Amino acid sequence: MFLAVDEPRLLGSDHPRLVFGEEPKPAGSWAGRRSLQLDSTPAFELSYWCGTCQFLFRRLEGANRTVSIDELESTLTTGLDRIDDEVVNAFGDLLAVGSYLPLLLQISPVLQRPGRDGDYFTDEQVQTWGLESFWGLPHYPQTPYYRTFETTVGSDAHLFEFVVPMVPPSWNSAAVMVRHQEALAVSARPTAVAVSTLDICEPAVDRGVNDYAHWGLTHFLLDGHHKMQAAAQAGRPLRLLSLLSIESSLAPPNEVNRVAELRAQSHVARASARS
Repeated sequence: MFLAVDEPRLLGSDHPRLVFGEEPKPAGSWAGRRSLQLDSTPAFELSYWCGTCQFLFRRLEGANRTVSIDELESTLTTGLDRIDDEVVNAFGDLLAVGSYLPLLLQISPVLQRPGRDGDYFTDEQVQTWGLESFWGLPHYPQTPYYRTFETTVGSDAHLFEFVVPMVPPSWNSAAVMVRHQEALAVSARPTAVAVSTLDICEPAVDRGVNDYAHWGLTHFLLDGHHKMQAAAQAGRPLRLLSLLSIESSLAPPNEVNRVAELRAQSHVARASARS
């Protein structure tokens, strides 16, 4: 469910903890690896710059801690019913300076483990790009993640939404999750916070059996790891405040600005070429 969108706003600090950027370029390559870095250490490898390689995220060694703000714990536990400037600005100060589109969503997360039924990387991605050419295997994201929403962009494009935790759900405290499940049983307002990107990827040549553009809307979870897993285990909705980076997305700004419109659509699964 789409709840609210604000105008793009300039956020960030001169000393950010989280930065989307390019790593040093290897010899003979035209570009370095694209990644999300946490405290100057690569935390996630992201889709390659070209836009024709497969959409991906892959957890790296730097994804080993969360980025919560203690002063906002009570506010986010109660939850948001609007885009709150105090929350946006506080988390914005953790990010690199840039333009961000604030979105407030209500989601029903489904915890997905790589290689199991429902895994995007072994299903929809393989149908479009085929197996990874060197390994002969599907892409492995090196983390469980949450699937939340998908919808049609057009006959030749489809939006897939993911929530990616900074630490594995297995690191979460069972006792803390019980408290969040109790809160979610009576309210869908408890709110998680993420920094997000929109990557549009489409193969240059037809390698699979279902060729179309994949719009990957990825929310990297900053706060709310216990809430997110609690909601998934209980089958309950919760809210997500997304700070969608305009400059750090592979999608051009005019397509990033379509996210609110697309998120207001009904959930529509992409028909499988195997069905």
